Amino acid sequence: MLLGRPVAVLGGVRIPFCRQNTAYADVGNLGMSVRTLGALVEKFGLHGQQLGEVAMGAVIKHSSDWNLGREAALSSGLSPLTPGITLQRACGTSLDSIITIGNKIAAGQIESGIGGGSDTTSDVPIVYGRALRRRLLAANAAKTPKDKLAAFKGFRLRELKPDFPGVAEPRTGKSMGEHCEDMAKEWNIARDSQDELAVASHHKLAAAYERGFFDDLVVSFRGVSRDNILRPDTSLAKLATLKPAFDKVSGRGTLTAANSTPLTDGASACLLASDEWAATHGHEVLCHIRDAHVSAVDFVHGEGLLMAPTVAVAEMLARNNLTLQDFDIYEIHEAFAAQVLCTLRAWESEDYCRTRLGLDAPLGRIDPAKLNPVGSSLAAGHPFAATGARVVATAAKQLKERGGGRALISICTAGGMGVVAILER
Repeated sequence: MLLGRPVAVLGGVRIPFCRQNTAYADVGNLGMSVRTLGALVEKFGLHGQQLGEVAMGAVIKHSSDWNLGREAALSSGLSPLTPGITLQRACGTSLDSIITIGNKIAAGQIESGIGGGSDTTSDVPIVYGRALRRRLLAANAAKTPKDKLAAFKGFRLRELKPDFPGVAEPRTGKSMGEHCEDMAKEWNIARDSQDELAVASHHKLAAAYERGFFDDLVVSFRGVSRDNILRPDTSLAKLATLKPAFDKVSGRGTLTAANSTPLTDGASACLLASDEWAATHGHEVLCHIRDAHVSAVDFVHGEGLLMAPTVAVAEMLARNNLTLQDFDIYEIHEAFAAQVLCTLRAWESEDYCRTRLGLDAPLGRIDPAKLNPVGSSLAAGHPFAATGARVVATAAKQLKERGGGRALISICTAGGMGVVAILER
């Protein structure tokens, strides 16, 4: 559990998430982060105020983004005396940044702070190969024109071939989608079940927008006011026409472009504080962070790449003397519909819970009506480092609407890790 003072979630803001190479193609992480932090400052009247820390992160970023948290904070409207830190843990980045700020508040090191993240798959860092990079560095270091030219002796046109950021796991060579296909086969997750979850995510997100749930959570940017991935009219019939996206040859592929999250750009952030700071500044506490946890699996030697949340949740529940059924909301990040369904099936499996989680009985089934009640990543999109803060802000507002309760947050990440948390009101 988070030891020390209670950590309050006061709320969050995000820009609409947009499909790769659409509205935010030329913005980049800093621009998206500045818009999001600025909107959060505006929402809570923080202009000129000094907070304890701003923690931001990005997964796909240029070398110039090395100080992203501080640079975004300096352009946000906060006091320039507010420090900034830049973090990264793949898809768990902004949940980790929230945990980092929360732990500092709990320890009494700071009174308030912001955790968030941004990601772009449109403005990706494209670099030249090692040979040309060495030549350019040598030329830059050379003192005379002759020495600069000498750095290019033996140059070949093939050295101009650029290197693009890889999406495969370095230790397996497989993409996340290929790994998830393996999981779907291992757990016998049917294509129909995946499509049903994807359709439900779109319909729930669309309904939440229509009733105004996101009016104070999503701020317009670049002429976009809603996630442009959202398809309110999608149906099982439409999804059934799509071909497999990752396993295209075996005839057993079940993951498609529709039941997998698309490459997405976006940013999100949450304001956290001690109860005392919130009261002094006149802000309502939406909920508190009760606990958070991170686990990993050995995906290189056979475990499912995205199964780490099953372990993290089990360990966190045990530490808090809670059962899987002791929650009113389950916010499980939908990297792929199959990944969510594998997670749920694993928690219901007596064998998995006994042999992998070391439990005497299965964690059991959750109520489907409590799963991602206002939609999730399949409908909103998944800018890697922005998803965690989106989920926290969404869950916190749902707890406020309910008047109380408990939310379980679960996010799988590249590298076989899972970041999870418990929110309470």
